[in-house]
Amino acid sequence: MDTIASFFSFITTPVSWVIVQFHTVYGTIFGPDTGWAWGLSIVSLVILIRICLIPLFVKQIKATRAMQTLQPEMKKIQERYKNDKQRQSEEMMKLYKESGTNPLSSCLPILAQSPFFFALYHVLNGIASGKTIGVINTSLLESARKAHIFGAPLAAKFKDSADTITAMHASVTDVRVVTAIMIILMSASQFYTQRQLMTKNVDTTVKTPFMQQQKMLMYVFPVMFAVFGINFPVGVLVYWLTTNVWTMGQQMYVIRNNPNPGSKAQAAYLERLTKHVTHHGKVRRRSERTIVKAIVAKGRDRNEAERKFINALSKAGLAAQADGSVVKSEAQAVAQTEGGTAVTAAATPRRQQPKRQSKAQRQQTGTKQQDDADVTTSLEKSDEPQDAKPAAAKQPQKSGSGTRSKAQSGQSKGGPQRPKSPSKK
Repeated sequence: MDTIASFFSFITTPVSWVIVQFHTVYGTIFGPDTGWAWGLSIVSLVILIRICLIPLFVKQIKATRAMQTLQPEMKKIQERYKNDKQRQSEEMMKLYKESGTNPLSSCLPILAQSPFFFALYHVLNGIASGKTIGVINTSLLESARKAHIFGAPLAAKFKDSADTITAMHASVTDVRVVTAIMIILMSASQFYTQRQLMTKNVDTTVKTPFMQQQKMLMYVFPVMFAVFGINFPVGVLVYWLTTNVWTMGQQMYVIRNNPNPGSKAQAAYLERLTKHVTHHGKVRRRSERTIVKAIVAKGRDRNEAERKFINALSKAGLAAQADGSVVKSEAQAVAQTEGGTAVTAAATPRRQQPKRQSKAQRQQTGTKQQDDADVTTSLEKSDEPQDAKPAAAKQPQKSGSGTRSKAQSGQSKGGPQRPKSPSKK
């Protein structure tokens, strides 16, 4: 560890200068020799570094999502060229080049933060050994050696001997308890950060080897922090615990406001967005517009949560547009009546479909309609004047004609005809 820290000694002077500047500020408040002054100086150093690394963190998120999108294609390449490793590597590199992704982009924040971490370790190791380093002179060195955080000196380690800890004016019990608690918190924060990434922000519709790797790292990283933590000074543990808490909070914010498509976090986000849009009738934030625009552009390729979002907007009389905005749909457009009252299409009563009738009900209805028609016709005939009857009707019928009338034969003119009996051969 000392060899690696000395390799990054070129950045030791800037790191020590930043710590001294923060110590000057906090020393006027808490006292220059207190653990609060030196501890908060280290915490402030972490915050400053992480703010500077936010652009790299954004690139890391984009690279991670791009890699998750490419997982199905990568799996196909692995299955197609499983017996030709060289061709498999060539096709992988070709896929990365075409998609514009880089597997190392997800490690950018860690790689960029490593020099500051080892430089701080080099500074604290110099304080423990009583050597001036960077801009920390003799007076600052003595002040830092007197600083204790809950009874543990900044330069003390979990594995230090009793003589070394006694030389720092501290007890072995205080150092072991403080370092053990900080190591546990550091490992737990790392585990929770990786776990929320796996359980909330992973596309559950696609099972890829990348998910298995992330699940393995969820358990490997905390163990690594616990193993290396016993060799870290208290000041370095403060640094690493602070950066883990920052990463956890930063990732929680990203998962809540910009979740990965197909994940549980996206379903929860779209549910909140649905309530917000239906209440206000529009999309307010630019980030929300970007997400709605991406959902509209997918078309039929939307996942279940995205389809629920679009259907919920339709039920509320809203429609998502290609530019990410939300407007009232045509079915809910307001129409002005003659009296000036606004009536929406949703208020129009729906036309009820007629109930399906059985065959007997249809025959009964047809018979009833025929009887009503006959009654109506007879009433119309009875209302006609007597003079309007044709003259032929007034002429008496000739007797002895030898013919039977249709009335006598039982067949009316407008009534149904009697079926003829089939002829017998």
